[in-house]
Amino acid sequence: MSKLITKAAALSAVLAGALMLQGCVVGAVVGGTAAVVGGTVKATGAVVGAGVDAVTTSDEETKLKREREQREYEREQRRCEQRRERGQNC
Repeated sequence: MSKLITKAAALSAVLAGALMLQGCVVGAVVGGTAAVVGGTVKATGAVVGAGVDAVTTSDEETKLKREREQREYEREQRRCEQRRERGQNC
């Protein structure tokens, strides 16, 4: 009878250990999956953020563009004045 109780206790300990280890394995798998999903979300966010940056312009970029256009306009006006001085049409 004591052998039966010992075997039952050993079997119970093994089953309890197996159940606890399953929880660890499941936790590790869920944690790993969350890390992969989180990494994918970060990468997707970076791609979307880059797309938004490509579409929108900053104030500095807008200012530089206006300055460049102004310089081109002034350059064309000087050329036109030089042509008029030579008697040519603009």
